[in-house]
Amino acid sequence: MAAVSAQQVKELREKTGAGMMDCKSALSETSGDMDKAIEFLRKKGLKKVEKRAGKVAAEGSIISYIHGGGRIGVVLELNCETDFVGKGEDFLELGREIAMHIAWSNPRFVSADEVTEAELEKEKEVLRAQLKPEQEKMADKIIEGKISKFYTEVCLLEQLDAKDPSAKKTIGDIINDFSVKVGEKITVRRFSRFEVGEGIEKEEVDYAAEVAQAAQV
Repeated sequence: MAAVSAQQVKELREKTGAGMMDCKSALSETSGDMDKAIEFLRKKGLKKVEKRAGKVAAEGSIISYIHGGGRIGVVLELNCETDFVGKGEDFLELGREIAMHIAWSNPRFVSADEVTEAELEKEKEVLRAQLKPEQEKMADKIIEGKISKFYTEVCLLEQLDAKDPSAKKTIGDIINDFSVKVGEKITVRRFSRFEVGEGIEKEEVDYAAEVAQAAQV
């Protein structure tokens, strides 16, 4: 194992929030490469999180977010295992960031598991109708690929973080990273998004005609 300096350990701790010994071990295993050490800690942490998959995450908080001067509102239930984590500022900030993302990206489901068979079949029918004649032989493969894209568009955990899509991290990745940091199972149980006038059939107004009529008065 490579020798590492106290400064390297300090820097890795600041970037990841991991313990001193874990940081020292990660840097030693990766010959002092900071990026590889971060990934090493992430993978190690994810294994611990996976072991907690069967744990009950019944604590947490209801988090709300209002956007656009009151035109869009989001209510989100974010769960964790302990009240201690659920009351932490970092946990609440994570919830606010997810709620902001929901306001911006308007997902319909939390995860792919929530998409019903009926909804899936309906989407497949739409996709099949859009195929060109020459694509019929490859129809199933093409539709399968488009369904994967459909999940990334409508499922919260599959969507790229709207705040920084270039980072290529999904909301699911961000939640997993936080789970690694706090050592607890973190889940989005449900959310609701409201937008002023949503679902109301609005009357179309011919503004040009109204202006012309007003000019004649």
